[in-house]
Amino acid sequence: MKKILLLTDFSENSWNAIDYATELFKEEPCTFYIVNAYSKIIYEAIHLSDHPSERSVENTVQLDVLTNLKHIKKSLEYANVNKNHHFEIIAAFGTITEVTSEIVVSKKIDLIVMGTKGTTVSKEVFLGSNAVRIIKAIKNCPVVVIPSGFSLINHPLRIAFATEFTHFYSKEELTPLIDLAIHNSAKIDIVHIPKQAGSLSEEQKFNSEILQEYFNAIDSYVHTINMGDSIASTLQGFAEKSNVDLLAMLNYRHSFLEKLTREPVIKNIAFYLKIPFMILPEIGMSTSFSKIGKDVSKRYQNLIKDTV
Repeated sequence: MKKILLLTDFSENSWNAIDYATELFKEEPCTFYIVNAYSKIIYEAIHLSDHPSERSVENTVQLDVLTNLKHIKKSLEYANVNKNHHFEIIAAFGTITEVTSEIVVSKKIDLIVMGTKGTTVSKEVFLGSNAVRIIKAIKNCPVVVIPSGFSLINHPLRIAFATEFTHFYSKEELTPLIDLAIHNSAKIDIVHIPKQAGSLSEEQKFNSEILQEYFNAIDSYVHTINMGDSIASTLQGFAEKSNVDLLAMLNYRHSFLEKLTREPVIKNIAFYLKIPFMILPEIGMSTSFSKIGKDVSKRYQNLIKDTV
């Protein structure tokens, strides 16, 4: 049974993300943990005049949060037709990253789903501050962020995986993406945006072939596209042109994602994310990598010998 953490701030965008997750996994047994992280700082101005003690403020806020969470749970249980979907609510005092990190470990969470932005974030910002905090802080669980106003009409049939082919992928890192593609009979577009024009290095060729080995059970294609005004606008342009339903990236040092979250305001265009965005955590080398990696490496060594 999948364990999925649904982060909510009770905004319309977070409701939208919850709807997306329950619809995406409507045929699978799942436990959904609906979580709100609250802090005294956020609500103190509202409650302090009536409840002067810190403990009273915290208790009042917790009561408000639990009331809202129970409402969400009741609504989901009423509307949900999958008897193998279970819902639990968690109201936790602390920062969103602290609370999420603890729950991911204690509940053995498989996936986090959240909205891209709260209600106050400008549309020119690629991701809201909470989404960026979660992406940067959570290193042991995939995250899917859902854009404001996005509705899951059809399950994802086309997924874009952005890469520079500079990372040695392990199969464990890609398993959530592979499982999602197989479950939805989706195609994967491997999107390469080169830093500069020219052919791939031997290392990039090696990584590209390993990636395609991992995707051998899926229809997958490699696309090389030139950088536009920014990484964000380039990927959004490809997604729109190719009717992509979900964008995925691996979160590792010097990755596209690291560069992307440093683009707080997109240059000269009012860009904002229009499709769901999956962020995969870096896991590193594994036994699966050793087996496939050795096979690919051996082929490359033989190729080099033949050309000498």
